[in-house]
Amino acid sequence: MSRHAVIVDAIRSPMAKGKPSRDGSVGGALSDVHPVELLGQVIAELVRRNDIDPIRVDDVIAGCVSQVGEQTGPVGRWAWLAAGMPESVPSVTVHRACGSSQQAADFAAQGVIAGVYDIVIAAGVESMSRVPMFTARMGQDPFGPGVNDRYQPGLVSQGISAELVAARWKLDREALDEFSARSHSLAHGADFTPEIVPITTPHGRVVSADETIRPATTVEQLSALKPSFESADMGQRFPEIADWRITAGNSSQLADGAAAMLIMDEATAVALGLRPRARFHAFGLASDDPITMLSAPIPATTKALQRAALTIDQIDHYEINEAFAPVPLAWAQHFAADTAKLNPRGGAIALGHPLGASGTRLMTTMLNALENSGGRFGLQSMCEAGGMANATIIERL
Repeated sequence: MSRHAVIVDAIRSPMAKGKPSRDGSVGGALSDVHPVELLGQVIAELVRRNDIDPIRVDDVIAGCVSQVGEQTGPVGRWAWLAAGMPESVPSVTVHRACGSSQQAADFAAQGVIAGVYDIVIAAGVESMSRVPMFTARMGQDPFGPGVNDRYQPGLVSQGISAELVAARWKLDREALDEFSARSHSLAHGADFTPEIVPITTPHGRVVSADETIRPATTVEQLSALKPSFESADMGQRFPEIADWRITAGNSSQLADGAAAMLIMDEATAVALGLRPRARFHAFGLASDDPITMLSAPIPATTKALQRAALTIDQIDHYEINEAFAPVPLAWAQHFAADTAKLNPRGGAIALGHPLGASGTRLMTTMLNALENSGGRFGLQSMCEAGGMANATIIERL
């Protein structure tokens, strides 16, 4: 008998600016919330609103990128215990760079399909204000001599990779800024209420809305920003970057956030009287050149579509993470995709990119958008450090 992995529920915290706070009065809205507490509050609400017996959860799979400091070790385990849940439920933490919690959801679904799980929670968290990006490196070389020798004269930052994608797909600065202003406009016009759960800070403040969206953003304002990664050395190494295009305005925002999904075997959900909202339909993983780095959503999407026996036109919603504006635009150009279906509620440029949480955040938003529009299939893909990418197709039920 075949088993189907379904999403019963998906929720997230508000997206807050990834800005540090030392006294609780400055910084982003969630900067004084420990990441364990942040994810713990989301998990507690997921269990409460679905009225499930938490002891029946087989595993908690949590995505987190900077697994250091307050995010060290099995952050999902600590979040589960912080939520007051049974000690008998285990957890594992996943690191697939920016796609960590999308991979958590994929692993959860695959475990259900394989019969390893009946009920599993997939989640993600990142507090970029409390554990800043690259903290885990601590000034060390993460690549080692073999990789450094192979990619002489050296690997590059994601910002340079974004410049390369923009240049190779002939995406000019105006197109990037137009897409970025669109992200803020669409996010401002979207109703995220059904997917957001309020977070209570240690100071008693209740945060219930995203603080990252700037609805007044215009192309003219974005065009005045200076390129963030312009470098004479890199210009000599990559002469195709004739014009520097990537700015803070057409890049994702640093953010604090958490998200969690309740994933089950379909028969289990029905037996518990819970409504399956979507079914996992297909998965794809791919890697590309680690110098270009951000282009792997293209081959990952190709794999997922082939496995699902679907064409791009049969997908009703495309959720391609806005790490940088060239990523979704190059993806859309490659597939000749309908841009009206691309991130129709905005993306990480407006909402922020809390690294380990973004995969489940995007899937939460995509699920709610499909239900709102009546669409059937949604496809999500994330570019990831090292030139990797996940792609997942879900089917609304």
